[in-house]
Amino acid sequence: MAPDTASLKPEPPTGANRPTSAQPALAQPTLAQPTLAKPDPARANLRRRSWRVRGVSLTARILAVNGIALALLAGSFFYLDSYRKQLLAERFKLARAEAEIAAIALTEARPAKARAVLAEIGTAQKLRLTLYNAKGGLIADSFRLAPPPFTFADPDTEAWYTSAARLLDRGVDFIVGAPAIERYREPPAPGAANWPEIARARAAQATQVYLRYAPDRTPVITAATPVGSGGDMLLALRNATDVTQSVRDARQSLGIIIGVAFILSIQLSLFLARTIVQPLRALVRAAIRVRLGRDRAVVVPRLPERGDEIGLLARAFSDMTTALRQRIDAVESFAADVAHELKNPLASLSSALETMEKVDDPALRQQLAAIAAHDVQRIDRLITEIADASRIDAQLSRATFAPLDLAQLAADVVGARGARPDRETCPIRMVRGGGAALVRGDALQLERVLENLLDNAVSFSPFGGTVEVVVWSSEGRVYLAVTDDGPGIPPAEREKVFERFHSIRPPSEAFGAHSGLGLAIARTIAEAHEGALAITDRPGGERGAQLVLELPMAGEEEE
Repeated sequence: MAPDTASLKPEPPTGANRPTSAQPALAQPTLAQPTLAKPDPARANLRRRSWRVRGVSLTARILAVNGIALALLAGSFFYLDSYRKQLLAERFKLARAEAEIAAIALTEARPAKARAVLAEIGTAQKLRLTLYNAKGGLIADSFRLAPPPFTFADPDTEAWYTSAARLLDRGVDFIVGAPAIERYREPPAPGAANWPEIARARAAQATQVYLRYAPDRTPVITAATPVGSGGDMLLALRNATDVTQSVRDARQSLGIIIGVAFILSIQLSLFLARTIVQPLRALVRAAIRVRLGRDRAVVVPRLPERGDEIGLLARAFSDMTTALRQRIDAVESFAADVAHELKNPLASLSSALETMEKVDDPALRQQLAAIAAHDVQRIDRLITEIADASRIDAQLSRATFAPLDLAQLAADVVGARGARPDRETCPIRMVRGGGAALVRGDALQLERVLENLLDNAVSFSPFGGTVEVVVWSSEGRVYLAVTDDGPGIPPAEREKVFERFHSIRPPSEAFGAHSGLGLAIARTIAEAHEGALAITDRPGGERGAQLVLELPMAGEEEE
């Protein structure tokens, strides 16, 4: 229902009286009830293409998606293997350089000082230097000449976290497919035959570097190089524990980062899930209660404090539920009104037919037959107009609104009525007010509104009276007023005449000639166009009624 606009009286222009910008506007319109849209095939296809994971909650999906990101971050562990390889490559170069420098120093040293140079270099560089003669016999060992600068760690005596680090190293090597590395073992007897890199270096007369793993899985890098031209060979051995420690420190730092990120991701995921899932669950519960229809007072949460898409969904769902309830109530009320309106002529028809069988008087039978025929016509008229009223919402939901000139539309309708063979009992005059009258709407539906208003005005106007159609615009609104010279409509009845099947007809009219749906249909169309239809007093207090259609003016960007 539109608000009562009896107290708001926009003065339509008649004759010299033209509208001005100071004219008051009608009350704001109420929107038409929304209609149920037809299924959208594109949307259905999109639903079918969506992520089909049945039985998995939204919270689990959010956690899974964030877990994938963390898994990608954890994949950086494999990058550390390439980092380890780079460190080993640098140490191979260093081992080769250290062995060659030590061989040069031994070559230039006098035989008496060779052992001292060997021990000094080994202690300073934390190396184990062993010198072999051309036959493979041991000449000198820096570990026997001076205290060893390093010792191999015993895995059985280390802490649990070191064992866990070695286990992680093996796991990474297995995943990246690293080649197997020989395990370092102390030779059972001295001699060059225990070191294959010495044989290779002697054969190639160049430095050979070899990698093994100590018992604690730290790299043992050996470099064999010739010493002088007599066939002696020098073997430099280093336990590069710093390489393993550097890689493990990097892995530990990365592990801490991943762990913190994992905890934060879980917390943020749960927070995100709560902010999304909980209101959605509340909406689902409300929707189920609405669907079951067990509680008509179900309050769908509107979540006014939320300005995001969830809040928009909640408010749209709440408005949809309210509109659906109103639509259901309207359908129930309409069905009851239809049953009541059809029952009256059916009862009259039934009574006439039953009486006709018992009456022998031809004149009385003819009168009863006329009553029966009138009732049949009345039922046919009711059914036709009820069908039109029931289809109006569906027609409006499919209508395409386009810019149109309301004044030109009204002039065309008035001209067509004046050119009909059965001309009106009173003339219809068209008056064009000031301002543009461009609106957005469906021409056929707005023409129907105007036809209903003219039919109503002509039926109330006395013979020889005048019906006037005035169109003007003011403050972004376009007005169309239809006035007549009839008895007028009392203020108490001005809203009731827009109710279905409510009709206040002059006594001179035949009973049942009007169904009372015309103005109800006209207001429904007006509200669907975001406008209003109301009854006001005629300007100047003249006798008659004035029905005013108000529509929003089409903007320039819509033209």
